[in-house]
Amino acid sequence: MILRASILGAMLVLGACTVVPTSGPAGHDVREGQVDRESLPYAYVPITPKVVDVLVTNAPRLSTAFHDRGGPTEIRFGIGDTVNVSIFESAAGGLFIPLEGAARPGNFIALPPQAVDNKGNIQVPYAGAIRAQGRTGAEIQAAIVAALKDRALEPQAVVSLGEQRSSLISVVGDAVGSIRFPANPSGERILDAIARAGLRAPGYDLWVMLERQGRRETIPFGALVYEPANNIYLRPGDTIFIYSEPQAFLAFGATAGVGVAAALGAGSGNRQIAFAAWRISLAEAVAKAGGLLDTQADPASVFLYRGETREFAQLLGIDCTPYPGPIIPVVYNLNLRDPAGFFLASKFQMRNKDVIYVANAISVDSTKFMNYLTTIIGTAQDPVLAATNVYALKNIIAVGASATATTVLTGGAIAARP
Repeated sequence: MILRASILGAMLVLGACTVVPTSGPAGHDVREGQVDRESLPYAYVPITPKVVDVLVTNAPRLSTAFHDRGGPTEIRFGIGDTVNVSIFESAAGGLFIPLEGAARPGNFIALPPQAVDNKGNIQVPYAGAIRAQGRTGAEIQAAIVAALKDRALEPQAVVSLGEQRSSLISVVGDAVGSIRFPANPSGERILDAIARAGLRAPGYDLWVMLERQGRRETIPFGALVYEPANNIYLRPGDTIFIYSEPQAFLAFGATAGVGVAAALGAGSGNRQIAFAAWRISLAEAVAKAGGLLDTQADPASVFLYRGETREFAQLLGIDCTPYPGPIIPVVYNLNLRDPAGFFLASKFQMRNKDVIYVANAISVDSTKFMNYLTTIIGTAQDPVLAATNVYALKNIIAVGASATATTVLTGGAIAARP
């Protein structure tokens, strides 16, 4: 009897998984991995305290993406910059200062301003071409003195930046007044540059991308405000791009919000939900989706679909060998049957375009399957019941007609008596 019940239960579960309609895969199907080998492979990762720590530690941050995040940097000359050079000698009668006693402001001459040429040099009389590109003012001064020390009287040089054309910072985007300005020797942080550009409408939908030496990193604008470590110093040549893109996630399956939407006639009820904040946790996302549907959801089968970079996937302990390309499809599993799961969900941060799927409980699919069988059996019984009813109706009619005839005959016989 027990064996028969087990076989019947297995048949019900198998039938429920393959026959009845549902909004997505069963929880055990996701956990067991790929069934169709032709399908896109994915990595299955249960959400544990260790996984949450890896996510928090390696969240996108400018402070970790760019290792050169110290204080102000020295301004170095580049091609096109205008250089001012003054040369001093210890006494008149040297290479640059004549012996005439005419009134002079001092024992020096100021060379005409000149731009660093395409080869990266400036020209100094009697010293020839002096390398300027990539050097600071102090380094150019030392090079001039070294070139003139055997010809001038104890020469000294002062080099200053006349017009800065190479060490520039750019701020562009539809949310700011795009601007390009020289780097400040005293240092300038990202928010300082954005303020100089004139941010029109700060908000949680804004993104800030910093490009430096071919590398790019993007963070929400709120990360600059609420996480000061991201507000790093800028470097000459940096470009800041600010754009607006509302963050949202998708909710599928047995969530209360999806169920209500479906009941109101909105198709399947699957929804796209806006963050309405610069960041939210997985717990907040589930709450925005209406929470789990008490009569349908399996609390142990809350799944989050996301693409992770290959480097980050390796930090999670995923073997990336089976997955081609730089992005690894990952399915995170949150178990809300575990009371501690809510703490993990509160620390797990959502990302733009994440997909949340809540699977049905097994009992729900089994109930659907039983209803399906009841419908089939009822459909098969309908013709039989209809034929039975017709046959019974004929019998009733026949019995009724016979009784009527008997009554008529009996009544006539009685009337014929004297």
